[in-house]
Amino acid sequence: MPERPTNRPLVDIRLEEMRSATGTPPFLEAISVHVRYGEFFTFVGPPHSGKTAILRAIAGFLPLSGGRVIVDAEDIGHLPPARRDIGYVFHQGALWPHLDVRAHVTFGLDLAGVGSDDTAKRIDTVLRRLGLSDVAGRKPDDLTLEQRRRLALARALAMEPRVLLLDEPLAHLDPGARKILRLELARLHRDLAVTTICATRDAADALALSDRIGVVENGRLLQVGDPEQLYRRPASRAVAQALGPANYLPVKVVEVRDIGVVVATEAGDRVPVAGIGAFRQGSPGVLVLRPETLSIIDTAMARGPSIPGTVSLRVFEGARYLYEIDIRTGTPVRVELPATDTALFRVGDRVRVEVSSDTVVLLPADP
Repeated sequence: MPERPTNRPLVDIRLEEMRSATGTPPFLEAISVHVRYGEFFTFVGPPHSGKTAILRAIAGFLPLSGGRVIVDAEDIGHLPPARRDIGYVFHQGALWPHLDVRAHVTFGLDLAGVGSDDTAKRIDTVLRRLGLSDVAGRKPDDLTLEQRRRLALARALAMEPRVLLLDEPLAHLDPGARKILRLELARLHRDLAVTTICATRDAADALALSDRIGVVENGRLLQVGDPEQLYRRPASRAVAQALGPANYLPVKVVEVRDIGVVVATEAGDRVPVAGIGAFRQGSPGVLVLRPETLSIIDTAMARGPSIPGTVSLRVFEGARYLYEIDIRTGTPVRVELPATDTALFRVGDRVRVEVSSDTVVLLPADP
């Protein structure tokens, strides 16, 4: 059975019309969201979008000019940070160079007046959980970046907070360490079930870890949903960009059907799109094509909807091939194919990019 550090009940968090007009822009504009009991909720967005400001406001480090932060039906806006019972893992770790690993974890427990027996038990448990037992006597300068990130997390978890805030917890890690620690975070949340709010600019982290995601840009919350919903059905180009790479093709609606529409690219290639109800014939739009939803076939083999082009680039990445296909519209289309795919195309090959009407997204043209 998973270890639980505390029997305290789970909490939920409600941000109600939360605003901030102080500090560094962007200012927060009427942020409202309900983070459910034991949920892992992530705010994702580009740098300086306001996602860290949301975490700082919840923790009490950023004054609000309006709105409320409610934790388990209690408005905590009047409480100083130290009395909010919130664990905060800072972007840079905020570690003290003169203290070793064990002393970092002990520090907050001593301030909180936790008894020595309970302190020792908590320290041993959290260091074991985070894989730090063997380096308990080392100082931050003698740790790897991954170990420093683990230490920042251990220090916060030892306090058994009712809410855990993670500000870019995996930033700057090399790809291998990032994948390992991402799995560790997922496992910790599964075992501890502490209500967690994360801020990250990395789409892969947000998609892998989150129960739900909120996309933030310029201090505004653009869309909230589960990872699959936001990835496959973004409400805007900004949301699509925040959740990973995609191709964006300017198109125009040329036919309206009962089950969708047909659009044409600037080169005149026609693509059906399923389930669209708000577009009329002649409406301009942007077609969103995720690279992994596309396939490439020989021109002579084309049967369904497809866009003709020429292979201009091929890159091998071990598990996949990355292609760029020139399609006569100025911007090449990127396609990802698994390395197990038996068809291998070379630069200069004339091909067609196959498009599934169920996986493409049609958005209104940018204003």
